[in-house]
Amino acid sequence: MNSLSQIAQAIRDRDDFLLVGHSIPDGDCIGSLLGLYLGLLTLGKRTRVFLQDKVPAIYSYLRGANEILGPNNVGKPETNLIYLDCSDPERVGDIGATILADDPFIINIDHHQSNTRFGKLNYVDEKASSTAELVFLLLEQLQVQADSAIANALYIGIFQDTGGFQHSSTGPATFRTAAALMEKGVDLDAVKRNLFESKSTEELLLLSLALRSLNSSADGKIVWMILNYQDVADIGALEICPEGIINNTLAIKGAQVGLLFRELSPGNIKVGLRSKGEIDVASLAAQFGGGGHPRAAGLQLAGTMEDAEREVILAVESVIS
Repeated sequence: MNSLSQIAQAIRDRDDFLLVGHSIPDGDCIGSLLGLYLGLLTLGKRTRVFLQDKVPAIYSYLRGANEILGPNNVGKPETNLIYLDCSDPERVGDIGATILADDPFIINIDHHQSNTRFGKLNYVDEKASSTAELVFLLLEQLQVQADSAIANALYIGIFQDTGGFQHSSTGPATFRTAAALMEKGVDLDAVKRNLFESKSTEELLLLSLALRSLNSSADGKIVWMILNYQDVADIGALEICPEGIINNTLAIKGAQVGLLFRELSPGNIKVGLRSKGEIDVASLAAQFGGGGHPRAAGLQLAGTMEDAEREVILAVESVIS
């Protein structure tokens, strides 16, 4: 693995960057992209940001969110790419992988244990709470003085990927980083308002739909929910990808592994996995070509919901005591 000082030097030596995040972006992905984007702009670097999918509405208040490019307006990508929060190049999504298929100089910054170290330069810290925490350290190496906009972006990334500082990946360094960002002007009222007090009717209907599908194994150690494509379409929630729905599975006493099966399009099923710690769900996800962290992982399968449900639940049952 390379050092952050090596990556900082490579950034100083180059210009014209395209920052790339994963498909179906979450708070850490968005926060990391925007934090680094705004930081590189302060250095006078020509920088753009690309995502295959739309920015979730709850993050639209962050500065720079409306400047993120999609497949239809990215044009010809730069030769210097910085991948953030991507365990492998395919995580950018099918469309993104096609658009970015040339031979660029790649910097890879991530915190997933399943990262394939696919960059020319790689900085992967599996013990970090979030990629946003690593971007904060990189900006320090670049001697970028974070302003309130950078602080708000990175804080969101850390806050969301730690589950509000609840996950076991939250360590002393995480709180020190959060405190440093607070000193730069994090707007906690904006965090509360946008993350918790700005839900659409469709988002609440989606939560209701998921909860109505709640199911569990006979011993209660496995709990899962299902969102079929047509059911989600019927309530007008196809564009909504809230990050917290799956957490309801682990709220049940006795549950060790929680899952959310969501049909993104007919025959394309995304499975989220969460663990209270006894089971390494990243290893489970890897059996199906997915990955993530020991307590939070994901995978995608092609086929019917019934087949996906059966195969993944069987895999969980095989390792749970």
